[in-house]
Amino acid sequence: MNNSMICDLETGVCGTAGEEEMEMVDFNAPKKSIEVYYVTDPICSHCWAIEPVLRRFKEQYGHYFNFHPVMGGLLEKWGDGPVDPANGIYGPADVVPHWREVGVYSRMPIDGSLMIDNPVQSSYPPSRVYKVIQKNHNAAMAYEYLRRSREALFAFNQNIADPSVMIEIVNTLGLDGDAIVKEAEQPAGQQLLNEDFGLARSLGVRGFPTIIMINEENKGVKMVGGRPFEYYVDGLKQVLNKEELQPKPLPSLSSLLEKEKLLFSKEIEVMYDLEQLDINAFVEKELSPAQYQVKEILGESYFTTKGPVK
Repeated sequence: MNNSMICDLETGVCGTAGEEEMEMVDFNAPKKSIEVYYVTDPICSHCWAIEPVLRRFKEQYGHYFNFHPVMGGLLEKWGDGPVDPANGIYGPADVVPHWREVGVYSRMPIDGSLMIDNPVQSSYPPSRVYKVIQKNHNAAMAYEYLRRSREALFAFNQNIADPSVMIEIVNTLGLDGDAIVKEAEQPAGQQLLNEDFGLARSLGVRGFPTIIMINEENKGVKMVGGRPFEYYVDGLKQVLNKEELQPKPLPSLSSLLEKEKLLFSKEIEVMYDLEQLDINAFVEKELSPAQYQVKEILGESYFTTKGPVK
């Protein structure tokens, strides 16, 4: 933005510094009148599967809504009884075939073998760390922590409830992992998490992912489970009571990768409406060789910024 301009996008007024007149700009810039609640959990495989769609939805239509991730508490602990008998899940090892099926179907890679030899015992520890980062820093950093945790768990097969793994992930955000993980283990950390659980209950959520869009009249739509991109756009139209929405232009791949640090092929395909076969040509056209490196995991390509190798 030109430094000589003082702009307030909320009011739609832009004035040139030192000039008497005010210039009216874009009265139609939408006010964020919609609240979008995304009830999720760090170890939810279907939440990992919808990352490509959710990212595009936020990028193109985020100017219409305030986005609120809510931790739902998928697994407090493994007990003696069944955790999810409907899906045949009685213990950690039973998760593996289910996760792999989700990974193959969604093409967001999931290894899952750690659930046999080093299983995540609870999704509460990383959820508490998320809440502490959100409270002490900001929502964007907390959401990045959630993303890094999912990468670590699903693709790179790390136990994201292990304190040393949580500390390492927080450190990659440029924060003090040791201090944040310690704080998350205090009763106040669980209290923060309980607030999210209460919100999820009040929204009537029982499964993840659930996305709820609420308008100013307190009416809304609830969408349970992973859905195609158009489904979320249609839901937003419904709560806004509009037939047409104005999407923001897609970000360049260069700026997207710079922000996200790591993108799987499927995420780029969904963002730019590409076929899998066209991905390499697209990336080569959009990025210089100095900007990225490409690797493969579980049969899927992924792209990272040049830097420390994962």
